[in-house]
Amino acid sequence: MKILITGVNGFIGNWLARALLKDKSFNVTGIDIKDFNLTHPVDEIISNPRFIFQNFDLLDENNKTSLDTLVAEHDVIIPLAAIANPYLYIKQPLKVFELDFEHNLAMIKLANKHHKRLIFPSTSEVYGMSEDAQFDEDSTKLVMGPVQKMRWIYASSKQLLDRVICAYGLHEGLSYTLFRPFNWIGPRLDNIDSQSEGESRAFTQFMSNVIQGKPICIVNDGLQRRTFIYIEDAIDALLRIIKNENQCAHNQIYNIGNPKNDLSIYELAQAMIQHAQGFPELLKDSSLCKLEMVHSDDYFGQSYEDVSRRMPSIKKAKKDLGWQPETSVSDAIVKTFQFYKECSLKEQKKIN
Repeated sequence: MKILITGVNGFIGNWLARALLKDKSFNVTGIDIKDFNLTHPVDEIISNPRFIFQNFDLLDENNKTSLDTLVAEHDVIIPLAAIANPYLYIKQPLKVFELDFEHNLAMIKLANKHHKRLIFPSTSEVYGMSEDAQFDEDSTKLVMGPVQKMRWIYASSKQLLDRVICAYGLHEGLSYTLFRPFNWIGPRLDNIDSQSEGESRAFTQFMSNVIQGKPICIVNDGLQRRTFIYIEDAIDALLRIIKNENQCAHNQIYNIGNPKNDLSIYELAQAMIQHAQGFPELLKDSSLCKLEMVHSDDYFGQSYEDVSRRMPSIKKAKKDLGWQPETSVSDAIVKTFQFYKECSLKEQKKIN
């Protein structure tokens, strides 16, 4: 089976490509922008004979023909190129719309044109401000905030694409599966070395600040609750969707999250500081890492809006895919610290 992944240098794309290449029945082509003078996650798989890397900008009009050809040559299309950071929804809303909506709409049309199976990353954000205790893929109302709140441009873009994909499936026979990630965490989620506050998602930002000996900013009261799932558990669900045994995932939507890992943002920060103590060699000065409360207007800007709780129902994924997440938040944090410890040791060996 030939798989095409856009955004292969990204968090989900890179983990997924690595997992697929462990199975000799898959050949993978990955698209992303790569500076060959810098180190990228894709470097570790680029020599695999069943992996082809295409280095180009998906938003460049000159690459339309190449993209059309690539889609035609593959069996499954997985468009993972996107901006998925709340800080950037506020700071760069038009760029979010251009990449997350306009580019992905073009990918959907190409998959439909060439009669390819589409596996599309929706998002937990599409549920918006729903007050359901658990979000159900097929019945929960999708409630967006005011237009002036740029926070919702990402969610609205993804929601409309979900609807377009379902319409193509219903009226033109597009074969698809939508998956909705609920706070996937682990190594390479964002740049752990970033010095810019807010450019990483909470999990990486907190870990980065702990390592660098900087205060952790808790937006508003930190009581917003999320469910966190370790990337390897999430990738296991994606592999089952791709394999699609007995057409189990045909034209379905799945929440991919771990309801057992339900924490407030404040609790996540506390857990991060606690588990960091087991990795003293990574920490510059742990005494400087304190929790600081900040207002969302000061951290994100006035066009930010948040939701108090986001809890997925995963009954459908369990039933259809035979899938069950296993990793606790504590284990996920420890595994991620361990990953960066091993990276640090490798760098030290190179220097010495």
